[in-house]
Amino acid sequence: MKVAVFSTKRYDQDFFEATNDRMDNPHTFVFYEASLDVSTVSLAKGFDGVCVFVNDDVSGEILKELNSYGVRVVALRCAGYNNVDLALAGKLNIPVVRVPSYSPHAVAEHAVALIMTLNRKTHKSYNRVREHNFSLNKLIGFDLKNKTVGVIGTGKIGASFSKIMLGFGCKVLAFDLFPSEELKEIGVQYVALDDLCMLSDIISLHCPLTQDTHHLIDQSKLNLMKEGVMLINTSRGALIDTRDVIQALKYRKLGYLGLDVYEEEEDLFFKDRSEDVILDDQIARLMSFPNVLITGHQAFFTREAMEEIASTTIKNLLDIEKTRTCENQITSSD
Repeated sequence: MKVAVFSTKRYDQDFFEATNDRMDNPHTFVFYEASLDVSTVSLAKGFDGVCVFVNDDVSGEILKELNSYGVRVVALRCAGYNNVDLALAGKLNIPVVRVPSYSPHAVAEHAVALIMTLNRKTHKSYNRVREHNFSLNKLIGFDLKNKTVGVIGTGKIGASFSKIMLGFGCKVLAFDLFPSEELKEIGVQYVALDDLCMLSDIISLHCPLTQDTHHLIDQSKLNLMKEGVMLINTSRGALIDTRDVIQALKYRKLGYLGLDVYEEEEDLFFKDRSEDVILDDQIARLMSFPNVLITGHQAFFTREAMEEIASTTIKNLLDIEKTRTCENQITSSD
């Protein structure tokens, strides 16, 4: 199968080519650094499939163009699919496949890294010591042991995160429409979302972005939270209403904010913008707070995860090519 791969960096190409070279019948990949949108969709002409990432546009207009080019499959090299018009893809008979689980440990561990860095201020200590400043002023943190951690979403990533936090000696509360019996058995307590917001010292988001979860964390939920709560998001940026979070930071309702995702990240993340003027006032405001830590959608980025993304995506494409079906295919009913 000949596949156009959008939003690629050198590391994407390296992992895909290394995996593809081991195949008996390798695919033909052409890698584009450009993201898929209305201005670049014509690059897909002459291809059997497209491979896209989290910020590529696979809305109705794009799908119609892809269909007119004869594209027969959309392969997501990620778990989330909120950027795809699944209903129209079904009507056009274009299978959409994804990587449902690449390394839940990678994302969960990054969420913990954000917590530990915000708490113990190791990023600030690093910069101080490099300047021969060994003062401990304003670097005080808190013990994680016995703190209450709220986990919103207990799929594979949320479950992995919950287990890590139990290991720290935390009390773990969880909210999910489908509670895990395994997590209950090891001590995770499922509660209503409002109760989780009221009782937690730390809240970490691990749910998918849907119509129901868009701006799940807004002023009403923030008002329920403890003064000085820590909020972590390694899932999807639009789970959080950024304007409301900025207000909560200004008035010290939020004591700490750790973000690996941002609802307007499409024009920022995965790019070197160090010589550019950032026109996004909201992220500029977020970065002005001393108690905010932002990473550029890197939670997934481990060697193990990249190998799994490449191998699963390539297998998905092979399954569609051979049988037009795939265990990782998603539809509008999912």
